[in-house]
Amino acid sequence: MNKIEDLRSRKEALELGGGQKRIDDQHAKGKMTARERIALLFDEGSFVEMDTFVHHRCNNFDMAETKAPGDGVVTGYGTVDGRLVYAFAQDFTVLGGSLGEYHAEKIVKVQKMALKMGAPIVGLNDSGGARIQEGVNSLSGFGKIFYNNTISSGVIPQISVIMGPCAGGAVYSPAIMDFVFMVDKTSQMFITGPQVIKTVTGEDISPEKLGGAMTHNSLSGVAHFIGKNDEDTLKKVRELLSYLPSNNLETAPVYSCSDDVNRLIPGFNEIIPENPNKAYDMYEIIKGLADNGEIYDVMPHYAKNMITCYVRLDGQTVGVIANQPKFAAGCLDINASDKAARFVRRCDAFNIPLLTIVDVPGFLPGTDQEHGGIIRHGAKLLYAYCEATVPKVTMIVRKAYGGAYIGMCNKELGADMVFAWPSAQIAVMGAEGAANIVFKNEIKDADDPVGKRQEKIAEYEEKFSNPYRAAEMGYVDDVIEPATARPRIISAFDMLASKRESLPAKKHGNIPL
Repeated sequence: MNKIEDLRSRKEALELGGGQKRIDDQHAKGKMTARERIALLFDEGSFVEMDTFVHHRCNNFDMAETKAPGDGVVTGYGTVDGRLVYAFAQDFTVLGGSLGEYHAEKIVKVQKMALKMGAPIVGLNDSGGARIQEGVNSLSGFGKIFYNNTISSGVIPQISVIMGPCAGGAVYSPAIMDFVFMVDKTSQMFITGPQVIKTVTGEDISPEKLGGAMTHNSLSGVAHFIGKNDEDTLKKVRELLSYLPSNNLETAPVYSCSDDVNRLIPGFNEIIPENPNKAYDMYEIIKGLADNGEIYDVMPHYAKNMITCYVRLDGQTVGVIANQPKFAAGCLDINASDKAARFVRRCDAFNIPLLTIVDVPGFLPGTDQEHGGIIRHGAKLLYAYCEATVPKVTMIVRKAYGGAYIGMCNKELGADMVFAWPSAQIAVMGAEGAANIVFKNEIKDADDPVGKRQEKIAEYEEKFSNPYRAAEMGYVDDVIEPATARPRIISAFDMLASKRESLPAKKHGNIPL
């Protein structure tokens, strides 16, 4: 055998990972192999593997005789829609994808290259956790990965895709990264597994219920997206990358737009119910504004009273934060504040303009919220908006009361343009509550208290609970006809494209975590 044939034969052996039997076992679980996943993520034929021949150096516990092709992880780079992207994919067919010293070094190398080149990195996690045979070397490897995740944060997009088990210390790399995808029924994340929990607390719980995809998408908020299977999930990753820039010095790709930028939306003139307490679907407004009605929803199953999503307006990526009246009346609460604050900071880090659509009656009242720290969590949203220097447009469509009006990016929090619909109600509180306080004595002393109360509610609405008072004071830049919302917002973002704003020099702020 000549040297070229020898090279080919070695690479063919390495590409089999843990061998055909383990590949078959992986497929039997409904999971792809590491290389199959990479082939689906990247443009066809574009992936270039790095460190193919790296092998562990461990001699403990019979490891000297244990073969581990690629040390259980595939790393490299390629293109997604023609743009440079780096990736690592843990190979469960090799020692259960466990993380050892050189497994970690391969990931660290590709992390550093992605940072140096200013390109996104995607991590495909499918691992049994730290390689016990390598002891503290494995833990050291995790520490290096976490450090690089943190240094890269806000510089390059980092996307984690959980495609199998992810337990113990391994969960913290995804948690630091920008986005976490999980695959339904075949992925789990937890610090301590069901057996440990049962031993310590006596609680009996399944891995899926403890740390499955829907648990983390709907309850914990650890994950942002859920896919039906490996293929569906990786297609969603590719789509997400299309909304993001490659790094913090660039802007997101601008796509040609077939949707008329001057398109009017007559249905918006009727979308807000006459009864201010009646719900409607905020997604109808967002999809009406978006190019061709397309949105990319972020965390759609978590804190449903708050919508965070990406849309394109005239081909440009815009991050949308909006209250959802269909859930908890669109109130701000602990989880909604966290969800929106993280989204705002992520958009600001990557130069994505922000559109805030407001219909908020206030912060959710209750002892659970107060004792859970709604003050601290709500402050995160205020902080995020104030710190953001990207173009910020706010549109108030109905309620904008009290502190929640401020929290949804009013003029003082840095909104560059504030529009209001004629249906907007901008006040310290709703007219009914305000009338009970402001006109308390007049109502109490009236011959007809009920009639007097209705009279005073109407008086308060006329004087304060409408957009015109705020517009007179300059807090609203214009009251617009709802049907014209799309061209007006696109025009505002076009005008703001050259915005330049910088914060005072400092090491970093101290967000109220």
